[in-house]
Amino acid sequence: MTKNTGSGISLITGATGLLGSHIAEQLRQDDRAVRALVRSTSDTAFLESIGCELVTGDVTDPDSLVEACRGVDVVYHAAARVGDWGPWSEFVAITIDGTRHLLEAASAAGVGRFIHVSSISVYGYVDGEGTVFDETAPLGYGLYKWAYYSRAKVAAERIVSDYQKNGRIPITVIRPSWLYGPRDRATLGRLIDSIRQRKCKLIGDGNNRLNVVHAANVAEAAILAADSSTAVGEAYNCSNDGVLTQAGYFNKIAAALGEPDIARKVPYKVAYNAAFLFECMGHALRTRKPPLVTRYAVWLIGRRSFFETQKAREQLGWSSTISYDEGIPAAVQAYLKSS
Repeated sequence: MTKNTGSGISLITGATGLLGSHIAEQLRQDDRAVRALVRSTSDTAFLESIGCELVTGDVTDPDSLVEACRGVDVVYHAAARVGDWGPWSEFVAITIDGTRHLLEAASAAGVGRFIHVSSISVYGYVDGEGTVFDETAPLGYGLYKWAYYSRAKVAAERIVSDYQKNGRIPITVIRPSWLYGPRDRATLGRLIDSIRQRKCKLIGDGNNRLNVVHAANVAEAAILAADSSTAVGEAYNCSNDGVLTQAGYFNKIAAALGEPDIARKVPYKVAYNAAFLFECMGHALRTRKPPLVTRYAVWLIGRRSFFETQKAREQLGWSSTISYDEGIPAAVQAYLKSS
């Protein structure tokens, strides 16, 4: 495995988000220069505290990316339209067109490596006991009309693939699953509130193996990929830190809160069908606020399919530094401290 010297600048998009902030943190701990692309309205306190250079811009603004990519050695592209609700036009502008804009700017600037953060949801919404995906699986299976997040991620990966095939820039794709960890503003807070209010329910029997991974562990994989010539042109699932069931995850959060185990359950099909009705009403009324639950959320929590990480462990030497027993209680405490 050939490694970079680390002497160049690393540009991170989505640096104020969960994964981006952990990539920035680990690069700075290794005394590497980090440049963060941030919007003028972003909370940059954490990035400033660890010594990142800040450049104001947006992946939807191609002109701002020219200066951001100047002198950059590695790009970590973690910016995307997060969430499974909102107008399709936003997913196109941020996730799809934003990826194209950044690739063009990075290619023109002569950037040496491009790490594209995708998602395991690009494989599609296949479910079934014993279904295991590795990186050879086709993308986009069974994506329904309103699967905006996953559809946009698939489209972005295809743009990335075209750039890689044309030899315009050396690229590696990282496909995380459901992320958690300190600075999680997307899902952990809602889970904590639901557990505290005794409203949390298991989808199905709760014994399905969950694809959950600590953001810091995925950050390690992304940096290992950037440092490795072996990883050029490859994609890697980074989707678990060992064995963890749905019930195990929820109950570890409950234990960290001093709450009892989750006992209430709802059948998977009932939850999925209810989510579809909620989505139909939301789209009919054109609501900006997400429905109570979506099919994507039901699939994320209750699916029985699993995503294999052997390739990343063998080719990158990746292993999960932070275990579930350590990471989940720490993430809960970090959220409580910040809220």
